Amino acid sequence: MEKSNAKKSTKPALSIMQMTLIGVMTAVTCILAPLVIPLPISPVPISFTNLAVYISLYVLGMKAGTISYLVYLLIGLVGVPVFSGFTGGPGKLAGPTGGYLVGFLFMALIAGYFIDRFSRNYILQVLGMILGTAVCYLFGTVWLCIQMKLSFPAGLMAGVVPYLPGDAAKIVLTALVGPVLKRAVSRLKGR
Repeated sequence: MEKSNAKKSTKPALSIMQMTLIGVMTAVTCILAPLVIPLPISPVPISFTNLAVYISLYVLGMKAGTISYLVYLLIGLVGVPVFSGFTGGPGKLAGPTGGYLVGFLFMALIAGYFIDRFSRNYILQVLGMILGTAVCYLFGTVWLCIQMKLSFPAGLMAGVVPYLPGDAAKIVLTALVGPVLKRAVSRLKGR
């Protein structure tokens, strides 16, 4: 029998520090995401989920930030009330706002890519967050239209337009605070 000369990697996929930070940012998301500001004109409340995801992406990067969001999503799907309005369970994913929960995953991948790839270009980071948010809006609006039997323009009016100013403010806030948090975490990691 021939032995393989290939070296086995002993380096774990995620370090203990990365796993700890994923846990911390998942907890931050679980704390911020249930907080909502209801709007009488829409079944979709103002949520802080996207703010938590954006901050996680600066602290963790695209890969670990997306993992953090997936852990949050799984926690909510098993019934822990961490979704908007202190709700949880698979019914939330099947309901009118479920498309946004799926859309946040793609938002994390897109915004995280821009934040990682263009670490010194704040304009491109902001553009990445805008693009990620637009994709999240698309998933959410299509699902909202299906669930509520709305036309696409009516879905945009109910699920996007009222949130544009607040989401723009969250992106600007994150663009200001995110790099500071990223540097602090880098110092904590010793890099």
